[in-house]
Order: sequence, then structure tokens, then C-alpha cells
Amino acid sequence: MRVLIVGAYGLVGGYVTARLSGEGHEVIAVGRDVSAAKRRFPLAQWARVDLGRTSAAEWRQLLDGVSAVVNCAGALQDSPRDNLQAVHVDGLATLVAACSAAGVRRFVQISAAGVERGQGRFGQTKTQADEALRASDLEWVILRPGLVLAPAAYGGSALLRGLAAFPGAIPALHADARVQTVAVDDVAEAVSRALQIPAEGRAIVDLVAAEETTLADVLHGLRGWLGLPARPVVRLPGWLGITAAKAADVLALFGWRSPLRSAALGQLAAGVIGRADDAERILQFRPRSLAQTLAAAPSGVQERWFARLYFLKPLALAGLAAFWAISGLVGLAEQPQAAALLTSAGFSPWVAQIFVLAGSLVDLSLAALILFRRTAPLALRAMIAVTLAYLGAATIWLPGLWADPLGPLVKSVPAAILALAALAMMDER
Repeated sequence: MRVLIVGAYGLVGGYVTARLSGEGHEVIAVGRDVSAAKRRFPLAQWARVDLGRTSAAEWRQLLDGVSAVVNCAGALQDSPRDNLQAVHVDGLATLVAACSAAGVRRFVQISAAGVERGQGRFGQTKTQADEALRASDLEWVILRPGLVLAPAAYGGSALLRGLAAFPGAIPALHADARVQTVAVDDVAEAVSRALQIPAEGRAIVDLVAAEETTLADVLHGLRGWLGLPARPVVRLPGWLGITAAKAADVLALFGWRSPLRSAALGQLAAGVIGRADDAERILQFRPRSLAQTLAAAPSGVQERWFARLYFLKPLALAGLAAFWAISGLVGLAEQPQAAALLTSAGFSPWVAQIFVLAGSLVDLSLAALILFRRTAPLALRAMIAVTLAYLGAATIWLPGLWADPLGPLVKSVPAAILALAALAMMDER
């Protein structure tokens, strides 16, 4: 079967792409940025498409010969990078219309458990999308996964690993929230089965484990899965959650899509629950429990590294931003003293002034660039390059600084190493 997968490299989409490709389907995979995805999933045919901006005519070209469409695309909250109305509602309506015109009959939609409650902007737009699909003449199946757990970590699942590996105790907001999990492999299994059910079997299927757990249970399970000693869950106050969510919402304006944003916490507070018997009744299989999901994918050292580094990444970026900002401000404030150091090395006063001013502006620019997700990798590379240039120039013209009791040159080396480590952690998925 020739299948078009939208959002084919995301957490769920990646496993669906791998599953259907492995089953021998001809997969046409689309997403907003497919350069890395082409290397990760070489069996699929890739095309760069933005669901929220693609016209029906453009979809028609991709739908030629396609028998089924699987929509795994979605966003959690409006931001400069994501528009929920465009992605969930308008983009889906355009795609559904294109499928009807192209003669594509089967459409599998990945929604989310509990969206019918209309909780927040995410739930409202997802519900509108599901209702629009149900009103179409396509042979549709809407899958609504619970809290998705996967060997790969992204978004909320990555945050849970970081919390589970926290030293001393496990901090948690809404620790008593009701949660039903689902293995990402079971979501891919459901998609595969949904492609095969009879045309008259239009259905909405909640994909959740039969057991109803709490967020605290999930965190305890993940900590054990990581192989770490048991620790108590510390229930954080609500005001701290509100503060963290507002801070994360502000960071979204800079391109950082934190799972601590208000939409995610709102969904969690409302609970992630669904009908546990849907999958067995409609698709003839039973999603695995939390314990079975974790046991099926044992962790290794790479998972422990990721979990322990999760909260160190933003700390490293914030520390580097502060380091370079302070360096630039000090240079501007102490310009005469800094220029005097260069004149003692043989530079003319005006050249020394230019170097000090330029260096301060470069430091401040790097501090600003690292705050934005899009320019942060460039800033980190530039920090390493500027540090090496600084050390090289100082070695040539001011070698005595290596023996300075305050160690201005020696202390620059760990900062460059930290920038290198942060650069290695910049991938989101």
C-alpha cells in the first residue's frame, strides 16, 4: 500500500514511519524539516511540507497513487513556530479536501486522549479537527493515545525522564494527576491495524493501558527503569507550576518549546485518561501496561546520560549567556583599564580602544544570540571560536596573562568546553 504520513519524523510519526516501512508499505513521508529525517529513515520517500501552509493543489501532487493518509502532525501550544489553528484545523481541512478530490479513501488521524473535553486551546483545536474529519466522506479512524512512552525521548516524555533522574528526590507538579500510558509501539501497531479495518468501520479509538496510574507512579517507574535507587516524590506547590509555565511561555517567544508550558501543565492537571477497551474491541489488540512498556525497552547508559543532562542543558545555556554578557559589560565599564593592557603590549591607544569596544560588542552579541533557539548553535560555535582567538592572541602579545593569579586565560578554557558540551546537546529530536 502507498501511504502518505504527515509529521513523519516526530515522536509518534517516526515510529509509524518505521513500522509501515518495515511492513513493506511504500511510504511517502512529509514534514517541515526533512534533511535529518532522510538519513534516519532511508526507506521512505521524503518531501518538505508544512501542513499549516500547503494548498490543496500541492497536496494533490503528493497524493498521486496514495491509498491512505496518516496524520501524525500536531503542536501543543501557539508560538512563533506553531499555529494551532493552522496546523490542527485549517491544514487538516485542506488535506482532507485534497484526499477526497484525489480519491484517497482511508485517513488515520492521531489525536489525543481526552481532547473531547475541550481543555484549553490544544483540546479545542484538536476536537475541531476530529469533528471535521468525521464530517467528511473519507473512511476515517481517529486514534487518541494517552501519555506516550517511547525509547526515544521528546517533549513531555523527555521532561519525565529528567524529573525521574533528579538527585535526592523527584520533584513533580500534579503528582496525583490520573494518567494512562501507551507504548509508542502500540500506537504504531494501532495505525497499522487501522489501515486494514473495513470501510464501514469508521471509529474513534482511545489508546491507553487498562491500568489507571498517577504521574507519581510514572515517575517512580521511570526511575526504576533507569536503574536508579528509589527516591520519594516531592509534590511541588501550584504557584511554582504557574510561575514555571509563565516562564516557559516567555521562552517560547524565543523559539524554545518547553514541555513546561501552560498548555502542557493544563492538560496534565486535567488528567490523561481514556477508554481502555477501545483498542481490543475495535482493533483486536490490548495496549501494554506501564510496567510492560518499560520492560520491553530496557534502558542503557545513554538513557541515564540523557536524563541526568536534561536540566543541565538549560542551566549551561543560561550560564553561558550570563558569562558572555558580564564579560561584555565589564569590558565597556572598564574600557580604559582594558585598553591600557593592550597599549602595554605595544598597541597604539586608538587601536587598543577599538579592540576593547569591538570585543565587548561581540561578547554582548553572543550573549543575545544564544537566547534564541534558531541562533543558539551559531552562538555556541562562535563562542568557541572567539575563545580560541582570544587565547591565541593573548599568548602572542600578552603571554604573562597565563601566570596572572586571577587566571583570566585559564578560566576561559572551561567556558569553551561548556559551550562545546552545550552544542552537543542542542538536538531536540
